[in-house]
Amino acid sequence: MYILNDICYAGEMKDDIKVIEAKPLRGGMLLVTFSTGEKRLFDTTTLQGPAFAPLADEQIFSNPVLFHGVITWKNGEIDIAPETVYRDSYAYESQSV
Repeated sequence: MYILNDICYAGEMKDDIKVIEAKPLRGGMLLVTFSTGEKRLFDTTTLQGPAFAPLADEQIFSNPVLFHGVITWKNGEIDIAPETVYRDSYAYESQSV
């Protein structure tokens, strides 16, 4: 756990980690590229609470916008901290065919 700008975050802090790309996939999954160069898969269906309910709508989910390294939807009404996305995602290795 760590505190940054009077906000308490779970997990360990990654220095200035930002999302540089978020590609929507099927089933609420995002392929996320971080400022570290890592690609990871994040499952938005695990997000709890009414604030994230609109992501069940494919039209909304499929249109993420990056704002200063943060994934947002609906003109910023929904957002997810990059540290949370990193912590709750898992490594992605592309498969060559």
